[in-house]
Amino acid sequence: MAQSLLQNKNILIGVTASIAIYKTCELIRLFVKAGANVRVVISEDAKKFIAPLTFEALTNQKVLDITSEDWSSDYNHIAIGKWADLFIIAPATANTINKLSNGIADNLITQIALAYPRIKLIAPSANTNMINNPITQASLKMLKLCNYEVIKTEIKELACKDVGDGAMAEPKNIFDIAVSKILEDEYWKNRKVVVSCGGTIEKIDDIRYISNFSSGKMGVAIATSLYYKGADVCLIKTLGVNEIIPNGIHTITVQSTNEMYEYIKESISVAKKGVLTKSTIMDNSKQELIQKKPYFFSVAAVSDFVPSYPQHGKIKKDDIGENWNLNLSKNIDILSSIDKDGIYTIGFKAEMDITNAKNNAQNMLKNKNLDGVCLNILQGTKSFGTKSNTIELILKNSEFFFDGDKLDISFEIIETLAKEFHD
Repeated sequence: MAQSLLQNKNILIGVTASIAIYKTCELIRLFVKAGANVRVVISEDAKKFIAPLTFEALTNQKVLDITSEDWSSDYNHIAIGKWADLFIIAPATANTINKLSNGIADNLITQIALAYPRIKLIAPSANTNMINNPITQASLKMLKLCNYEVIKTEIKELACKDVGDGAMAEPKNIFDIAVSKILEDEYWKNRKVVVSCGGTIEKIDDIRYISNFSSGKMGVAIATSLYYKGADVCLIKTLGVNEIIPNGIHTITVQSTNEMYEYIKESISVAKKGVLTKSTIMDNSKQELIQKKPYFFSVAAVSDFVPSYPQHGKIKKDDIGENWNLNLSKNIDILSSIDKDGIYTIGFKAEMDITNAKNNAQNMLKNKNLDGVCLNILQGTKSFGTKSNTIELILKNSEFFFDGDKLDISFEIIETLAKEFHD
């Protein structure tokens, strides 16, 4: 995680009385690690589960409660909301949920929520019967229409030993959604983007295959940065990609080039139809179809050649003999084959020939009719699976150079594209 991801961003976390409060400690750690300033407001009943001192140690900030509210500073239920770029209630009990939906403001957390004008995140935590109670469900529906985003609960064994829905979402999921709200950018918001990543797997038989060393880290970083900026992202990855991917990214896992190609075509076709936005009570708006020109980032390392005659079952070594002459055929070129009409297409070019790398990338840009090429000069197999990268973004009339953490580079790439292709 880039330490500058949330630099100078202010996050206020409201903590209510649920056993899931222990997850909030991990959530705070993620925000602090990403460079954010974090403050906590705690209910009186929540203190029965965890002492305010724990949150003060994690945030290096004073905790706001009824004993520390101060009208000579910004530690009060009005001013602290002005300080915060985002307000998150995690965990949110059924009691708090039902109060919020009815506009009840009888404690600091509900008072802040009533006064906070921007979008609020709420991560429910309750017993299955309490969360599924028709009153609670009606309250959640009302909150979704009133500038709240409700983070879906999980099904697992609860503290009461019941197995069912009601567990608070995992901290990383809450973190990802929060970042996507804080970093949302108008250019990428409601824009469909398709990203491919990883090395394709081409079967020799049902046991063996040919592939490459691609880890998919760069592709996942590109997809993550786009999701954080507000894009509607579809990531088409291969089986070998083991990176943690935000839940908000629609992910499709494939094996072969042909399988990837079919999903890319289908996903681009869907992307061209645009995004249908949701209506809200707050602004009395209706559903609207947003049609921004979509993007396709081809980051996948697609095999240049595939076995000509893949076999069912396992080929016996005794049937092969001392030498195995494996017949390979030239593979389909996905970037050359897809319909680029109505989309921005960005290719990725991995090269080991330093002398001819730039020329090869420029030829790729022209011959495949792309809008941009990200050139990556590899230094042997050590280049695969690393956290950092060096990328030269080559457009038709300009070039840009980026070096550093892959997520940081990804943000720089997409911010540059937004400036260059300001449609």
